[in-house]
Amino acid sequence: MQIGELSRRTGVSVRMLRYYEREGLLRPERTPAGYRRYGEADVASVERVVLLNRAGLKLATVRRLLPCASPGSAGFEPCQEVKDSVRRKLVELDRQIAALAESRRLLEALANQG
Repeated sequence: MQIGELSRRTGVSVRMLRYYEREGLLRPERTPAGYRRYGEADVASVERVVLLNRAGLKLATVRRLLPCASPGSAGFEPCQEVKDSVRRKLVELDRQIAALAESRRLLEALANQG
């Protein structure tokens, strides 16, 4: 399939797909004329990138995690690097949640004064 079809199937813009390729997250085959040609494995790769990015992982981290992905699916093998990255992200999210909860308490107290 061509890049437009990959974009349609994954909901990721053509521009972003080209960016993923420049960043080493996507490696399409090339035709003899130099056109990109994508397959089902590329659809799964894009879905994994989107999933991990939406979970808050930066693309540099996603690049390191992709080798742990199960071929042909959006899932992952339980490799240690994935577990370590997810644990670090959970700690970061917990800190952000605590900071937001404190901000909310402060704002609520201000709103309820007087």
